Amino acid sequence: MTAPKPSGNPLATRAAGPATPGPGALHPLGLDHVRLDDGGLLGQWRRRNAGQTLPHCVERLESSGNLGNLRAAAGETGEEFAGMWFADSDVYKTLEAALWELAAPGAGPGLRDLAATDADPGLEDVAGDPGLRKFVDDTVALLARAQHPDGYLNSYFTLTEPDQRWLKPVWSHELYCAGHLIQAAVAAGRTGACPELVAVARRFADLLVERFSQVEEVCGHPEIETALTELYRLTAHRPYLDLARRFLHLRGRGLLEQGRFGPRYHQDHVPPREATEVTGHSVRQLYLLAGMVDVAVETGDEALMAASRRLWDDAVGTRTYVTGAHGSRHRDEAYGDPYELPADRAYAETCASIAAFHVSWRLLLATGEARYADEMERVLHNAVAAAVSEDGRHFFYSNPLHLRTGHTNAGEESAGHRLPWYSCACCPPNIARLMASLPAYLATGDASGLQLHLYAAATIEAGPATVRVRTDYPWQGRVELTVSAPDQWTLALRVPSWCSSFSVLIDGEPARASVDAGYLRLSRAWGEGTSVVLDLGMPVRQVRPHPRVDAVRGCVALARGPLVYCLEQHDLPDGVVLEDVRLDTDAPLQARQATAAPLQATAAALEATGDNSHPVVITASGKTLDVTNAPLYTTDRRPTGAAPLQLTAVPYFLWGNRSQGPMRVWLPTTGTP
Repeated sequence: MTAPKPSGNPLATRAAGPATPGPGALHPLGLDHVRLDDGGLLGQWRRRNAGQTLPHCVERLESSGNLGNLRAAAGETGEEFAGMWFADSDVYKTLEAALWELAAPGAGPGLRDLAATDADPGLEDVAGDPGLRKFVDDTVALLARAQHPDGYLNSYFTLTEPDQRWLKPVWSHELYCAGHLIQAAVAAGRTGACPELVAVARRFADLLVERFSQVEEVCGHPEIETALTELYRLTAHRPYLDLARRFLHLRGRGLLEQGRFGPRYHQDHVPPREATEVTGHSVRQLYLLAGMVDVAVETGDEALMAASRRLWDDAVGTRTYVTGAHGSRHRDEAYGDPYELPADRAYAETCASIAAFHVSWRLLLATGEARYADEMERVLHNAVAAAVSEDGRHFFYSNPLHLRTGHTNAGEESAGHRLPWYSCACCPPNIARLMASLPAYLATGDASGLQLHLYAAATIEAGPATVRVRTDYPWQGRVELTVSAPDQWTLALRVPSWCSSFSVLIDGEPARASVDAGYLRLSRAWGEGTSVVLDLGMPVRQVRPHPRVDAVRGCVALARGPLVYCLEQHDLPDGVVLEDVRLDTDAPLQARQATAAPLQATAAALEATGDNSHPVVITASGKTLDVTNAPLYTTDRRPTGAAPLQLTAVPYFLWGNRSQGPMRVWLPTTGTP
C-alpha cells in the first residue's frame, strides 16, 4: 500500500473516522480521541447498536442469503442468488459497521494504546467481542475467495448474468456495490484492523480505473465517487481520485437510459457543476452530493464546491422536512417540487437521512460553518433516530410525519410500524455503520484548539488538551466541561441556531464572549481542570411552516432543543381521534421529565442501563372536535362541539415504541377547522 498522504491534522491517527479530507477548514478527530459515555443519549445509541443492531444485521445477512450469495459466487455451494441484485452492499455496510465498532474505545484498550508497539492483537482484544471479530475475518476471507482474478466482485452478476457485467449501468448497482466495499476497506485501513480487506478493495478499484478511465460511462446509483475519494485519502494513489472526478465530469450528459422515471431520477439531466436544485431519487442525489464535496475539497475545484453548497441550500431551504428528512415522493423515492412536503405521504427514507448527515459533515469540515453542524444535529436526533426501535432490532424504511387513523399498511416502505428487516434491506446496516462511527462526528480539532459540534457526554482528547463533557443533552441544555489545556488554546462551542439565549461560566464566573459564526470561542490560558458551564436555553417552541408548504398550512410543530415532538394516539383518551385534535397555541406549553408515564417503555429502558435521565415530554392544551356526523364537504366554516383536552407530546424519535397507532408532528390549531 502506498503511504497515506499527510492530512494536515497533527491529530490524525490510524483510527481516523469515515471522512478525513486533507485540506479543509476543520480537522476531524480520530475515533480513538473521543470516548462516548454510555449514560448519555448518543452513548446509549452506540451501545445499543453494538449489542443489538449490529448482531441483528449479521444474523439477517445469513438468514436472508446475502452471505450465501457470496459463498455460491466463490463456487462453494450450488445455491441460486437470493434477494435484491445489490445484496452485496448490505454485507459491506455491516462489515464497515463492525470495523468501526471494534475500533471504538470504550470496551477495551483502544487503538491509541496499541500504537506504541505497532502490535496487531486482533480485534477481540480491542473490543472484547470475538464473535464480531470472527464475522470480520470470515467475511473478508469469503470476499477474497469470491473475487475474480481480475478483481471483479459482484455475486449477482457472477451467479446470474456473468456475460452482462458493466452492460446495465442504469440499474445494475455494480459501482454502487463497489463503493460500499471500498468504504468498508477504508474503515479497515484507518483502524489498522484488516489489511486483507484493503487488498480486496484495491484489486477491485484498480480494475475500475483500468475499465472506466477511457470510456464514457457512469453508474445509475452514485456512491462510487465518495468511496474512491476516501480510498485516495487512505492510500494517496492518485488514479482513484482522478476516476472519481471523471465520474462527476461525465454525469449529467445523458449517458444513462432515461428509464421509467427519466434522467432526473439518476441526476443525469444536468452536469453537477451546473445544477441549481436537488431532484430525483433523494439517496442518489445526496450520495452524489457527498462525492461532489469530497472531490471539490481534494482538487480545489471551486465551481464544484459552489455547486455543492448551492444544492445543499436548495435542499435544506425548500425540500427538507422539519425532522431533517429528505424525499417526499413514494413513487420514485424522490424529492418533490419546492415546498412539496406532505406529512402523511412523506417518504423520508432512512438512507436519505443518513446520507444528508454525511453531506453536512463534509461541508462542515470544508467550510467550518455552523449551519452544517446544525443540520447534522437535526437529522441525527430526529429522522435518523426515529428509524430504529428501542430494542435496536426493528426499523423504519420510510419515516412519515403523520400516520393517519385507519392507515392501511400498503407495503414494506409504507410505515405503520418498524419491521425487523426488509426485502430491500439498505437501511438497517446503514444505521449500524453510522451509529458505530458516532464518536468521529462530535468534535474537530488540532493543537491550537477544539471545536465541539454535537453535544454528548464524552471524553475528548485534542492534541495537548483533554475535555470531559458531562450533560443530559438533549433533554437539558446544560453542558458542563472540564478542560485541561495549555496556554493560548481555543475552545469553540456551537450555539445551535434554535437557541435564542445562553450563558457561560468559567470557573464559576460569568464569561464575556460572543457568538462568532455560530460558535462561542473561548481563548485563554487554561491550565489543569478549568470548569466551563454552557447553559443553552431550551424553551418549548412553536414551529410554523413556510407559507408555501400547502400540506401543513395552519399547523404548528412543537420543538424543544434539537428535538421535534409529536402526538401519539397512545396518549389520547379512548374515543378521541387524533385527526380531530386541535392545539391551543395561546395556552402555556410546559416541558417535564417523563418517569413511569407516559413513556413507560422508554423510562424502563433507561433505568435498566443505569441512566438517571428520562425523556422530556411537552404538555399542552387543546380541543377535540365533534365530527361524528359531519358531511365530507360542507358550507359551514367549522365543526361545532369542541371539548377541552390536555395533550402530551413526545419526542418524534420515540414514536411507535409503546404501541402501534396514529401519530402526527404537524398539529392543527384551535383557530382552524
